[in-house]
Amino acid sequence: MTQQVFISQREKFWDEFEAVVRGGRKKLRKKASWFPQGYRELTGDLNAAKAHGFDPFIIERLNSLVLEGSQILYASRSLSLKAVANFALRAFPQAVRYQWRSLAATMLLFYGLAFFFGVLCVRNPAMVFLLLGEDKIQGLEEMYDPASLHYLEPRDVSSDADMFGFYIYNNISIAFRTFAGGILGGIGSIALLCVNGVFLGAAAAHIINAGFGKTFFPFIIGHSSFELTAICLSAQAGLLLGYRIFVTGGLSRSASVKLAGKTALPIIAGAACMLVVAACIEAFWSSRFATPAYLRYSAGAAGWVLLAFYFVFVGRKNEPRS
Repeated sequence: MTQQVFISQREKFWDEFEAVVRGGRKKLRKKASWFPQGYRELTGDLNAAKAHGFDPFIIERLNSLVLEGSQILYASRSLSLKAVANFALRAFPQAVRYQWRSLAATMLLFYGLAFFFGVLCVRNPAMVFLLLGEDKIQGLEEMYDPASLHYLEPRDVSSDADMFGFYIYNNISIAFRTFAGGILGGIGSIALLCVNGVFLGAAAAHIINAGFGKTFFPFIIGHSSFELTAICLSAQAGLLLGYRIFVTGGLSRSASVKLAGKTALPIIAGAACMLVVAACIEAFWSSRFATPAYLRYSAGAAGWVLLAFYFVFVGRKNEPRS
């Protein structure tokens, strides 16, 4: 089948499906019985376009429609266990895989900067003071100094709960600022991602130079997989918004941004959930300094492995082939 024949035969159906998913609840109610079959046909068209290597613009349009259709088809009017399970086991990992290139770019930028400035500051300790400032450095030293009171006198349960609330507020505020920065053409998301990457590298380097690595790394390893990945996902979602400001795909700029928002919504929602998990681990597990280091490292490594497995394999059943 040629691309021209494929478009001439199927484009009318695509326009009809697009009108339904973007026409509001009234149109959806009228087409309720038709919609599941239409969604299956659209998924078949996406697979056919990919198999024949058709124009990327066609594949992107079909992919966007499949995502919108999936969100409508599997949405629930009220929060339920089924809706939560569908989001965690299908919508979130699928949305991340659909946009894996932008995620790879954000992770390369974030971890690349962290590694570069980490090595730079280990070799040039004075550089840390230029990047972080004396007040921030003093706070880091107090936090990870094994002679500090919070190491000598472990926190009680109420203090853990207080820190849990603080971690949620701090981490989620960073994530949503990073995401919201995407509306500035993606520049805000990139800038905040870079700032966090530089801070991570410089802070880790100073802790190593100060000789506090035995307290720092066992503390961060437990929650780092969820927290750092969620920050990268937040930047990814912001970049998706920024990209659609410039690449509209024939739509108006506002419609293009609205479409990008629908694509990015599962990603930023999933990132927020991951930050809640990270805050829970950080408050109730990472702060247990009496726990042997090998157990904390093992738990941290397991977190990275399970997270990689989740994004690569979960939700692949009935997923359009990439």
